[in-house]
Amino acid sequence: MLETDIAIVGAGAAGLSLAHRLAAGPAAGVSVALLAPPPGPLRAPRRTWCFWEPVPGRYDRAVAASWEWLRVRDRHGAAVRRHIAPLRYKMIRSGDFEHLVGEELGACPAVRRVEAAVDTVTVLPDRTALLLATDGSGARLPVRARWVFDSRPPTALPAARTHLLQHFRGWFVHAQHPVFDPETVELMDFRTPQPARGLSFGYVLPTGPRTALVEYTEFGPAPLTREAYDAALHHYTRHVLGTGEVRVLATETGVIPMTDAPPVRQAAGPVFRIGTAGGATRASTGYTFAAIQRQTDAVADAVRAGRRPLPPAPHPARARMMDAVLLRALATGRVDGADLFFHLFRRVPARRLLRFLDGRTRLAEDLAVGVRTPVLPMLRTAAELPWLPRRPAPVPPPGVRR
Repeated sequence: MLETDIAIVGAGAAGLSLAHRLAAGPAAGVSVALLAPPPGPLRAPRRTWCFWEPVPGRYDRAVAASWEWLRVRDRHGAAVRRHIAPLRYKMIRSGDFEHLVGEELGACPAVRRVEAAVDTVTVLPDRTALLLATDGSGARLPVRARWVFDSRPPTALPAARTHLLQHFRGWFVHAQHPVFDPETVELMDFRTPQPARGLSFGYVLPTGPRTALVEYTEFGPAPLTREAYDAALHHYTRHVLGTGEVRVLATETGVIPMTDAPPVRQAAGPVFRIGTAGGATRASTGYTFAAIQRQTDAVADAVRAGRRPLPPAPHPARARMMDAVLLRALATGRVDGADLFFHLFRRVPARRLLRFLDGRTRLAEDLAVGVRTPVLPMLRTAAELPWLPRRPAPVPPPGVRR
């Protein structure tokens, strides 16, 4: 049996970030085991994570590209381009992140990496946890830990008043024509056919005049088929962006739950949830990576101080309440999502809006943003929320995006 003080389950953004935090300033005598599935179907596919922060940042060596300009276009092509310095919008690919963190974990003897898929986690009478895992050879591996931080997607989402999905497919492309602006991210381009319910947009992360990650994204009740995503991407690249023929170098697909379910940060006793499983995904946008950094920072600080390391709620209660109103307004069709997001970027200063999206604004700033939305439909939605029942999600919980 492997005995450890802390077991981290999963080596995605949350698991690796927490292991990195604990290795960077290890607590005296505290051992850590990072358990991740061996190569195979249980290992998470490659991901791209985006976030904004000042330069320099903790993970800059893993950043594949970054930008100081963001652009949003309405459905008719009108554009708002915003400069966000001293912030940068950064892109990290999961393989580069794993390599960077792996190098640093290798220099910390207190952190042990274990290739094994965790099957069950049981709380023992002495309030420790027993994890039963399976390694690459099929052998069973029991692990006993004082604390467990589980980053795996939950098997069932908590009940919520609103259930939407942010689902997308992206192509890493090399285009025939030099149509991309390497200095500017197309954050939301609403020149896509809008669905009957929810909204859709193009998302472009340019790495050169002819190269970019181009995504088609929808907020809606259900994912599309692969053929439908590819048809939407073909239309967007060829007919909207004017790329000409494109060579698809790689693809990326994801689905993120967008609900007003309260975050579940403690599963049982010494077992906590982190990352998307612990509420780090912002319900109204899908952004996750920056909130994971705040959450894992706080956990590592608690471990080093000898406190009970309950992960904090990554987003403040007021931000979660505003997300609940927005999601309900989108789901009921009371607001036009494409118009709402475009006008927010047009009417609200960029850095204030980014603070708002990060949940870091003061009440007065929240009100200043709120009056730039369709006020009467949003007030009507806010008034009805307390009376709505919370219901289970109609679909299984999906994976993570950013």
